[in-house]
Order: sequence, then C-alpha cells, then structure tokens
Amino acid sequence: MARVGTFRLGGTLVGTHAFRLCSAELGVSLAEALAVTEDVDVPALEGLKLVIHDQVNPSLADTFRDLKLSPAPSLDRRNRPTWWAMEGGGTMVEFLAPKKRETDDILMLEPLGVYAQALSFLNFLIAEPISAVSLYRNGVLVQIPRPERYAVHKLIVAQHRPIGSEAKAKKTLLRQNCWSRP
Repeated sequence: MARVGTFRLGGTLVGTHAFRLCSAELGVSLAEALAVTEDVDVPALEGLKLVIHDQVNPSLADTFRDLKLSPAPSLDRRNRPTWWAMEGGGTMVEFLAPKKRETDDILMLEPLGVYAQALSFLNFLIAEPISAVSLYRNGVLVQIPRPERYAVHKLIVAQHRPIGSEAKAKKTLLRQNCWSRP
C-alpha cells in the first residue's frame, strides 16, 4: 500500500499496527499479547479529493489482487466493499473514513479508489498524523495518529461501545494502561 501511494495520499494506519508504532514513538514496550493482529485498518479523509488530484498507481484493487486479497462480502446493498481479505483466511484490510453526517455509512475515497466505512470520532484520531517506519524488509514509511490523539480517541470509543463489546472495551483500556507505566 505504501509503494502505490496510500499513505502519501492521506491514508493513515490505525488499530493495533499503529498502536505498536506509537509505542516506539513513545519509547515504551508493549506486552506481546497486545501487539498481535492480522487486521490492517486504514482511514483517510473523504474530502481529500477536493485538495489533491492524484491517485494510487496501480490501483489498490490491482495491488490487492496480486497479494491474493479479495473484496469481502458485506451487508451493503450496493456491493461497496470496505474490507479486503486474504483468500483462505489471514490478513484483512479495512478502509475507514470519518463520519461527518448521520446519513454517512459507506463513502468513496477517490484518491485511493476504495470504499470506506464511515465511523464517528475518526476525524479527531487521524488529524495531524505523524510519519513512522514500519519494520518490514527495508522499512515502510506510513502515517499513524499522534500518540496523544490515539489515547484520547481510544478512551472516547471505549465509552461508546455497545453492550456486548465489553471485551474489546477492556482491551482498549488495557492499552491505555501500558502507556501510563513509569
């Protein structure tokens, strides 16, 4: 995704992968149990297309096809996939966008050429991202949220999780405790 321009065009890595990179930014280490996932979450601003007239090249659809990732089925009636999953299980990539209106559900991220699930509070998280190097081969330059925004965002989201999501809320709060250790 970095090679084709995803992060150059405003994509920001969030979720566990970003959390691990934030730990390096802060100079802390994480419990290994908090640092393992096969999900990759990439939000971007829908309005980016108004500012920049560039796009990923080759397309993410072509890139994912080469990596054996396929659009994942969803409940969307118009067949606008926001998830891409590796054939046979494994890695999944989800695209996200800030929810600006109550009617927002799935939005097109024009420069990236993909659909994204609209989520509340995401605009705060991805504002003013920082660059980070993900350790893979020669290193991959990505964008991640600022650690302070990540922490506040996680506290907000944990309070808004629906009943039945207690385990995920507990994991979110546990991550916050990792950063507060001396």
